Amino acid sequence: MDINGKILVTGSDGMVGTALINKLKERGYHNLLLPAFKELDLRNQKDVENFFEKNRPEYIFHIAAKVGGIAANIASPAEFLYDNLIMEANVIESAKKNSVKKLLFLGSSCIYPRECPQPMKEEDLLTGKLEPTNEGYALAKICGLKLCEYYNKQYGTNFINLMPPNIYGINDHFESEKSHVISALITKFVDAKNKESEFVEIWGTGVSRREFLFVEDVADAMIYFMENYSAKEMGPFINIGSGEDISIKELAFLIKELIGYTGNLRFDASKPDGMPKKLLDNSKSANFGWKAKTNLREGLQKTIDWYTKNKKII
Repeated sequence: MDINGKILVTGSDGMVGTALINKLKERGYHNLLLPAFKELDLRNQKDVENFFEKNRPEYIFHIAAKVGGIAANIASPAEFLYDNLIMEANVIESAKKNSVKKLLFLGSSCIYPRECPQPMKEEDLLTGKLEPTNEGYALAKICGLKLCEYYNKQYGTNFINLMPPNIYGINDHFESEKSHVISALITKFVDAKNKESEFVEIWGTGVSRREFLFVEDVADAMIYFMENYSAKEMGPFINIGSGEDISIKELAFLIKELIGYTGNLRFDASKPDGMPKKLLDNSKSANFGWKAKTNLREGLQKTIDWYTKNKKII
């Protein structure tokens, strides 16, 4: 990327967006376009087109998305499909129309089939049925990466795709309706410790396994691939991850330990577990020279420290 080029970051006020902006500034990128939602609703095609015509971004990190945990995905599947689908379509089409030099679309490991062989390889995409509890979100992410792939093929664009596992970290959503597993567990354990509760109840059996990637590593990967590789070199998309998974039960006990909560854990088996296991095969990203730097314990401690310091203003 040109150090003086105009860089658009969608979703700039979110967890990934905030981390990305900090790293871009650290590396000397200064010509940043960071429209807030009230300034630019990416679901409105005309507004997006007008923004691109006026501002002429040269590089794009498309991060903006409607996100949430299992409960939110189950409750609002239409919104998770529609909002994400329309946002990515508007941004990708306007990027093509305005001859954007390079675009990065950030996907999700939920694109893989529920019963996918582990670890999940890029070629496993569309080889089986998706996890029902987040199918709407997964379908939208699949469409986004395919749209980039097809635009590259048909129009010669340079749109790249990265697929991370579950992302966590500083500036995550800690509201109950938006939180993912790590932020939800941190909130529960901090509250339980402060209230001296006898137990904490956790959704599901705790046996499902997940891979987690600290948000600063996600930002690092995005910049690394935008600076160093083209869509032709990378192919349709590349997994990025930590290379390790952990059961939800093990995760809960780890967070409990780091927070210092001394009560009991109760797992509600009547609630869904989601996919049985999600671990990415990260061999391609490793071959391209990128690896995650932050281990889970370190990332969790940073996230807990940030939350306990900032929770009153969240």
